[in-house]
Amino acid sequence: MTEREAPPAQPGAKPGRVPALVCRQLRLRQFRNFAELELHFPAAGVAIIGNNGSGKTNLLESLYYLEIFRSFRGAPDEQLVRFGAEAFHVRGIFEDTAGDTFEIAAGYEPRTRAKRVTVNDAVPERLADAVGRVRVVAFAPSDLTLVTGSPAERRRFLDIVLSVNVPGYLDALQRYRHVLRQRNALLRTQAEPGLLEAWDPHFVEAGAQVVHERACWVAQYAEAFTRRYQHMGDGASARIEYRPGLRVESPAQGRAVVESAMRSDMRRLASRERERGITLTGPHRDDLALLARSGDAQLDLREFGSGGQMRTAAIALRMVEAESARAARQTAPMILLDDVFAELDPGRSRRVLEMLESEDHGQVILTAPKGTDVDSHGPTRSFAALPRWSIRQGRIEDP
Repeated sequence: MTEREAPPAQPGAKPGRVPALVCRQLRLRQFRNFAELELHFPAAGVAIIGNNGSGKTNLLESLYYLEIFRSFRGAPDEQLVRFGAEAFHVRGIFEDTAGDTFEIAAGYEPRTRAKRVTVNDAVPERLADAVGRVRVVAFAPSDLTLVTGSPAERRRFLDIVLSVNVPGYLDALQRYRHVLRQRNALLRTQAEPGLLEAWDPHFVEAGAQVVHERACWVAQYAEAFTRRYQHMGDGASARIEYRPGLRVESPAQGRAVVESAMRSDMRRLASRERERGITLTGPHRDDLALLARSGDAQLDLREFGSGGQMRTAAIALRMVEAESARAARQTAPMILLDDVFAELDPGRSRRVLEMLESEDHGQVILTAPKGTDVDSHGPTRSFAALPRWSIRQGRIEDP
């Protein structure tokens, strides 16, 4: 077993700032390229230095897994099991500002497709009850797909943010997905209209809650996105816009407004849905548009944005996610920074880190190929002062 001990430190909250939760211990077994690993983290965090393929991103992935029990890279659980192993196991011990600790553990066995999650050694009644305990936000180069990818990538972003921060959202989303599957199955088989209509009230109720919460979140944090984008982009302007997958005016006004719009769309599209065998209205067709100003025009960054604009927009979304977590849970989130300097010019990198350091954040786990990447891109403050650990082929080594 590879183990690194850190000097004891108490995670006290800074005056005037919200408290923070920190990971004290992380233990991995047969996860990705880690056969077995145990780490004890300092309260402030650590910089993990190593070449590509050494396991840096895998380490961050394991921490994030304890937040939503899915990979932040979108990989299925089967791919997280180390080659040749029968199952993986991840366990974290976390401590709050008051010194209270709790443990979250998760494991997956591909042979039985069984996922087991425990909180303080107890199995939660539902997996959803354990989601969002860690309070973590991850920044990674793959975040570029939030801008360049399909609408499904941006819906996934909204769903994760809202599932961990808005009570009841995950339950509504799961109910909606269940009803949508049933509805699509009936449409494909040309079932009797009465069978389809039996699902309609459930479809409308759950779907309207999902749409309303998404619309409210975007309305609440649109200005925060623009502000961060402008700072990192050295004055350039961009905004986010919620585009629901149904005809509805002002979905943030209330769920009743959305429910009425969904029922209207369902009547209007009924014949087309039967012809195509698929549901044509609802939040599964939503998108989150990212728009940059060019003169008097608003350009979709997905189609017309430069590489720098796209990366800036993706990072701004993650920063807004962190702000949302602070506001919802009154706790500064843990920040995972996976080689964030790789695709940014030095000036943009400096502005990104300055903004991150100026805001409330908890423990920081940062990765980079070389220690000089942290020194050259970052301010000489908390991130540059993090302890440096080296990683090689799934093992943490002395620097």
